Order: sequence, then structure tokens, then C-alpha cells
Amino acid sequence: MRDFVPEDLSAARDLWGRCEGLGAGRYDDDASWLRFLERNPGLSYAAVRDGRMVGTVLGGTDGRRGLIYRLAVDPDVRRSGLARRLVDRYLESLGQLGIDRVLVFLFDDNVDGRRFWRAIGAVEHAEIGFYTLDRDG
Repeated sequence: MRDFVPEDLSAARDLWGRCEGLGAGRYDDDASWLRFLERNPGLSYAAVRDGRMVGTVLGGTDGRRGLIYRLAVDPDVRRSGLARRLVDRYLESLGQLGIDRVLVFLFDDNVDGRRFWRAIGAVEHAEIGFYTLDRDG
């Protein structure tokens, strides 16, 4: 496991394409991810095995809470504890910033993701609505 760097974006996109339930939106272009990484240094990690990217956690912070956007583990290496190690590394980095709470973004139909977060003790907040508003309408 190591820091996620801008040069990882292509391999990460390949990984994300192998992981159902992640989705991609119009703001998932390289320029947007590069701004995200620049704004949140030291909070995103990559797991590489035999030269192949097998895991990512792209995390940030709003200064008060942590935010996880892309936790992904290659289907071939799931159930190995890698997702938990990626999350723990991110939580450790947040702790160094004095941040103790993390928000996780996840599509409703991401069954494996929902199972994972529940298994590690995350609390689902069905009572909270989530909205987006684009500047250009």
C-alpha cells in the first residue's frame, strides 16, 4: 500500500471498471480528480500487487469530517482484508489531522459495498437525504 499519486489515475480507472457499483459521472474526469488529490494530500492510497492496481481509497476532508469517495478492491482479491486495511490507513491519516468521523458515499444498489460498511461497523443514515446541485444547471 502506498500513497495514491496522479499517475495512478489510468490504472485506477481500470480497477474501478472491474468493480460493480462504483459508477462514474460527468465530473469524474482527470482534471477533477487531480484537483481533488491536490486539495487532499496524503489522504488517498493505492494497493498494488505484482505491478497491478488492486485497491484504492480516495479520501478527503472538509476540515471537520473525512469523506470517502472511491473505495475499490479488485474482485479477484476481495475477502483478503485489503478494503479494511485501506480504510484503516485513511482513518489513521485523518486521526493525525484531529478528524474522527468519516462520511461514505455509496450507491444504493452497491450490495457488496453496503455489506462491507455494515460489517466494519459503519452506521447507515437512511434519514439523511443526499442532493447534488450543479453550477451549470
